Amino acid sequence: MAAAIFAGSGLASDRDDGLVTTVVVDEQRVCLGVVYSNQKSLQAALECGEGVYWSRKRGLWHKGLTSGATQTLLGISIDCDADALCFRVQQHGAGFCHRSVRSCFGPASGLSQLAQVVAERREKAPEGSYTKRLFDDAQLLRAKLLEEATELADATTSEDVAFEAADLLYFAMVKCAAHGVSLRDVEHSLNHKHRKVVRRPGNAKPQFVSKPRAATERTSILSADIRPAAPGEQIRMRVFASNGLSPAESTALLQRPIIDSEEIMGRVRPIVDAVRANGDAAVLELTAKFDRVKLDRVVEKAPFEVPSLPADVRAAIDQAYANVHKFHSAQLGSDTCVETMPGVKCARFSRAIERVGLYVPGGTAVLPSSALMLGVPAQVAGCREIVLATPPRADGTVVPEVLYVAHKVGASAIVKAGGAQAIAAMAYGTETVPKVDKICGPGNQYVTAAKMLAQNDTAAMVSIDMPAGPSEVLVVADATSNPAYVASDLLSQAEHGPDSQVVLLAVALTDAQLAAIENEVHTQASRLPRVDIVRQSIPKSFCLRVSSMQEAMQFSNAYGPEHLILHNDRAADYVADVVNAGSVFVGPYSPESCGDYASGTNHTLPTYGFSKMYSGVNTGTFLKHITSQELTREGLANIGQTVMTLAEVEELEAHRNAVAIRLRDME
Repeated sequence: MAAAIFAGSGLASDRDDGLVTTVVVDEQRVCLGVVYSNQKSLQAALECGEGVYWSRKRGLWHKGLTSGATQTLLGISIDCDADALCFRVQQHGAGFCHRSVRSCFGPASGLSQLAQVVAERREKAPEGSYTKRLFDDAQLLRAKLLEEATELADATTSEDVAFEAADLLYFAMVKCAAHGVSLRDVEHSLNHKHRKVVRRPGNAKPQFVSKPRAATERTSILSADIRPAAPGEQIRMRVFASNGLSPAESTALLQRPIIDSEEIMGRVRPIVDAVRANGDAAVLELTAKFDRVKLDRVVEKAPFEVPSLPADVRAAIDQAYANVHKFHSAQLGSDTCVETMPGVKCARFSRAIERVGLYVPGGTAVLPSSALMLGVPAQVAGCREIVLATPPRADGTVVPEVLYVAHKVGASAIVKAGGAQAIAAMAYGTETVPKVDKICGPGNQYVTAAKMLAQNDTAAMVSIDMPAGPSEVLVVADATSNPAYVASDLLSQAEHGPDSQVVLLAVALTDAQLAAIENEVHTQASRLPRVDIVRQSIPKSFCLRVSSMQEAMQFSNAYGPEHLILHNDRAADYVADVVNAGSVFVGPYSPESCGDYASGTNHTLPTYGFSKMYSGVNTGTFLKHITSQELTREGLANIGQTVMTLAEVEELEAHRNAVAIRLRDME
C-alpha cells in the first residue's frame, strides 16, 4: 500500500538519504512536530493505524510505544510539491514531544487546549466540585449554556463579544465531553454542513424570537430627536416654557427614562441563582468574568491592615466621619412609653438590626464617601455585624480609602466583589460571606435588580433600603442666582453618567439671564475630564421656565428629585414648601458636593421619584422598632369589654375567650 502511494502520487524525497519530511498535526491541524518517513515506516503506520516514522538514528520508530504517548492515525496527505507528508493524528498520553508537552513547539492553546483540559477535568474532577457538578447535573449545565448564550447575544463591544464567546465555548465543550463528543466530531459536523447544497431558510425558532413590546406613548417633548453634543458644539440643555406646554407635555417632563426591568431581571436572576447554589466558587468565577480580576479569596476579615494614606486624605476622611457621625448620632430617639388608659401601658423601643450588608460601588473608582454614608449610621445604630461589599481593584485588593473607612466604622468583613454577585452573596451567605438581614447602598441597575430579587425571595429573609435609578438633581434659580454656581451644581450631577437626570427651573429669568447660565454650563463642562459623559447627559436634560417660586415648588414636589438645590437669596423661606425631595441644599453656599462628602447629611438618597415615599439612608434605616404592652388587673378590667366586643364582631371566639377567661377569674 505504501509503495502504491509513493508510485501513484509521485511522492519523492528531496533529501540525499531518501527520507520524506513528515509534518504531524492533531485533529485541528495544529502542528505537533516534524519527523521523517519512508516506504517501510509508511507501510507500518498504515498496517497498525498509528504514528510510525523513520528515525535517522534508530530506524523504524513506533512513536510513544514505550511511554504510552501514541497517536491514532486519522489520515495522510501529500503536499502540493509531492515531497512531504502530513500525518493527521489523535495524540494520546502526555504529548508528542519527549519533554511531555503536547507539541514540540510548545504547549497547546485555543480550542485544542480547551478540549484537552475539559477531557482531563471530566476524568479527574473531585466529588462535590463545581466542575464535577457541571458534568453530572444536566440542568445546571443547560442553565449555564443558556446564560452564556444570552450574554453573548447581548454583548455589544468587541471585547465583550470575545469574552462571552469564550465562556460559551467552554460550556459547549463541557456538554460535548459529557456526551462523549470530541472536537473532531464537531469539526466533522461542520464540514458536513458546509457541503450541504439544500439549506434551511435560516429563520429562528419561534420561542427564541422576541415579540416587540407595545411602544410606550411619548409626547412630542420626549420623542424629540436627542443626540449627544459633538466636540466643539455647545453643550446645552433643552429649554421649555411652562406656559407653552399642554397638560400632557407637562406630565411628560416628570417622567424618568423607562427601565426594562423584566430584561434586567432576566440577566440578574441566573447570577443570583449561581451564587446561591455555588457560594464562593460562583463569586470567584463571576468576579473574574465581569471585573476581570482573579481572586484568591472572596472575603477580607477584620482586623484589617490599615493602609497608609496621604495626610490630607486621612484628615479629610476623619473630618467627614466626625460630621456624619455627629449628625446621625443626633437622630437616635428615646424610647416611648404611654399609659393609654388607667392600667394599660404601651411602649415602643428600638433595637439595631443585627447584621447589615453595605454595598459600596467602585472598582476603578475611589468611593470612600459611600462607605462613610453607609457605615457610620450602621455604627451609630449599634449593628452587631457590618459587612461591606465593594469591587476589587485589578490586583485583587480593596481601595485603600475604603479599607480605612471600613476600619473606622468597625466593619467585620469586606466582600471583594461587585454587582449582582455581591448582593446575592450577602443576601444568602456563602462559605465565607456572612448572611445579612438588610442590604443598603447605591449601585447600577443590576445591583438594584439583585436587591429587589433578594427582598422578594422569602428564602433570603433580607430587606433593602430603597429602589434606585440614575442620579438626579433639580436646581431652582432666579435673578438673584449666580450663573457660575448654578452651572457648577448642574454639572456635578451630569458628570455621574450618561443617564444622569439634570433639571433647571428658571424662575422669571430673562433670555440674557438664562443665556448666562447656559454659557457657564458649556464653559465649565468643556474643562471637565468627564466631558464626554456630560456631552451625553446634558442634552438629555432640560430647563423649564416658570413664572414664580410657587410654580417652581409645585413642579419640584411633583417631580420628587433626589437632590433639590434652592439657588436664591431667600432660599430658607421656601424649605417649608418642600414636600418631596431626598435632600435639600439651601442657598448659594450649599453646593450638593458638601452633602455628598462631608456636611453630615447622608448622600444615599431615593431617586427616580421615589422620594415621594422613601427617605434617604439615616440612622433609623439600621434600626427596627418593637412595641410592648403591659396591663394590670385594673387595665384589663377597663379594656376587656371593648376587646371582647370587637372579637365577636370579627367572629374570632378564641380571641374573645382569652380575655373572658381572665375576667371571670377576677370576679
